[in-house]
This record gives sequence, C-alpha cells and structure tokens, in this order.
Amino acid sequence: MTERVALGLGSNVGDRLGHLKFAVRDLGRMLVRPSCSSVYESAPMYVAEQPDFLNACCVGATALGPGELLSALQRIEREAGRRTGGTCYGARELDLDLLLYGDRVIAGPSLHIPHPRMSERSFVLWPLAEVAGDWVHPETGLNIGEMATRLQRGSRDGLRAYAPPAALEGAVASPLAEGGP
Repeated sequence: MTERVALGLGSNVGDRLGHLKFAVRDLGRMLVRPSCSSVYESAPMYVAEQPDFLNACCVGATALGPGELLSALQRIEREAGRRTGGTCYGARELDLDLLLYGDRVIAGPSLHIPHPRMSERSFVLWPLAEVAGDWVHPETGLNIGEMATRLQRGSRDGLRAYAPPAALEGAVASPLAEGGP
C-alpha cells in the first residue's frame, strides 16, 4: 500500500540545480509516479547573509512509512554533501523537507507532519500549488492553492522563475517512475 507525499527541495551552495537533480534521481527510486514543480529562486528567509536558494516541490506515492521516508531524505542530504550541525536555516547543499504525508498529522520529537512552517513559506506553497494545488492541508482545511493565494494576499514574495518542471523531471530514472506497483 502506498501513501501520497509532498516533499520540498532546496539548495543554496555549489551547483544548486545539480543538487536538486541529484535528489530527484534518488527520490525516483522511492516514489511512484513522481511529479515535480518548476524551480524557483528566492532570497533566504531566516538567515539573510547567505546565497539565494533554488526551491521546488515533488509529489508522488511511497510505500515507506513517515519515519522511514524522513531517514531516506536525510541520507540523500548527506550524500549530497550536507553536514550536520552548523547554523540553523544556514547555507546548505541540499535541504529536503517532508511536507505532507497523506492526510496524517504527526507531532513527534523529530518528525512533524504537516511541516510546521510550510504555511508561511511562499517558496514552498507556490511550487507545491503547481503540482498539488487541490491537496487539502489536514490542519487548516484549506487546499494548497488557497493557502498560496492567501499568503500575503497572493504575493509570490520574491520568488523568481528559474527553470521549468522538465529541468527536474528529466532527472527521474526509475522503474517506479514508469508506473510502479
């Protein structure tokens, strides 16, 4: 049995687009029929003195449980060169966030679903609205498209289009991406 998931991708160090493609290639091994948004560039949100980010979102279905998926995302981050420690919200090669897992609400010591800050981030909501605009957030009761529109009265808050979805979807190379179970 699989569950629909939404993931946020970000990078602001080195080959930013290359890091996102690396992540999507690996995600293609654990997601059935993955779909990725356009890639956007945005200024950092919490720590200003660092390079701009590239951000995108991917949705798909997975047979992994929430904790297993989080562990897999953290492994991909490490393989891309992300180091543990450092400044919270600081520069990083790759940042992968588990945004939504079906309609589940989980509040654990190391896992919060839905992602607790997604509703304040235009760099999450606008890309996610491209690929899952009708997905209803399990806590707000609003769909992602409505949440994006309501965020600062629909402001894209400094988001700049960087690359179309094909820039990432071409990175998916997996039997699961071709139709899967």
